[in-house]
Amino acid sequence: PGSRALVLSMENITQNLYKGNDKSMLLQNTLFRCGGCGLLLSSRLLDSMKAKYKLLYTFRAHLSDDNSYNCVYQKQDGAGNSGVALSKDIVKVAGRALRQNFVQLAPHVLPVREQAKVLCNHFWGKMVSVAKQRGWPLADGLTVPEGYTPNFGKGIDHFCIHAGGRAVIEGVQKNLKLTDRQIRPSVQTLHDWGNTSSSSIWYETDWIERFGDLQRGERVLQISFGSGFKCNSAVWVALRVDRSKIGQPLEAFSLKGYPVTAESSMKHASPATKRMWTDDLPRSRRRHL
Repeated sequence: PGSRALVLSMENITQNLYKGNDKSMLLQNTLFRCGGCGLLLSSRLLDSMKAKYKLLYTFRAHLSDDNSYNCVYQKQDGAGNSGVALSKDIVKVAGRALRQNFVQLAPHVLPVREQAKVLCNHFWGKMVSVAKQRGWPLADGLTVPEGYTPNFGKGIDHFCIHAGGRAVIEGVQKNLKLTDRQIRPSVQTLHDWGNTSSSSIWYETDWIERFGDLQRGERVLQISFGSGFKCNSAVWVALRVDRSKIGQPLEAFSLKGYPVTAESSMKHASPATKRMWTDDLPRSRRRHL
């Protein structure tokens, strides 16, 4: 209590640059990009008067089986070159880790109605299975329902998904049944800045502050993945919004001609994509897109 912590999150690929010819290890040279951010966390009461966010919950799921451990693994190839090997199972493993993490997270962020739907679905599925096993009358006409995926949009206003690649973002979207608009901060960050590893979730949070119509009191969920294999999640609530940033691109870091803003990126999008991203936004926000 009463202390401050400076947290630096970054991706530096130079120290792990692979110089060999193994395809599974060459991928890392093109998948990651250098980037980072700095955050000041505080438990001092006076700092709450100027803090942007308050941390509500944080959870971690760690898979320890061999397949999960080896899907992201640093090793040497036959010629002695060091690098990180990425398995084809990484998306499936990430999905399992995500489910374990959200089993812990769900009771804290979902409204009672969504939690009730999950319990009813689980109870009915259990009853149907028991009825079939014991041969109860009319049991053959019953079908075991599919597992119910709760609508996390009922308890979370903005999503920041680890920008580890298109497959990772789309995998999380499929598992949580998110809309294209809900994953837009992640897609936009991956497009503009690449995979900056763990720091990407803060790139996405900054994008939400600028173009995501963030309001005071709204909840932001950050989801990140790491080797091991592990999945971390954090839920923040916005205490105040910096109005000077709304609709303003990161001009100091923009490259000439490169679409690092929502406005310039929309110039490269298809008409269908533009409609998908803007139709459900308030008219006051569409002028930025």
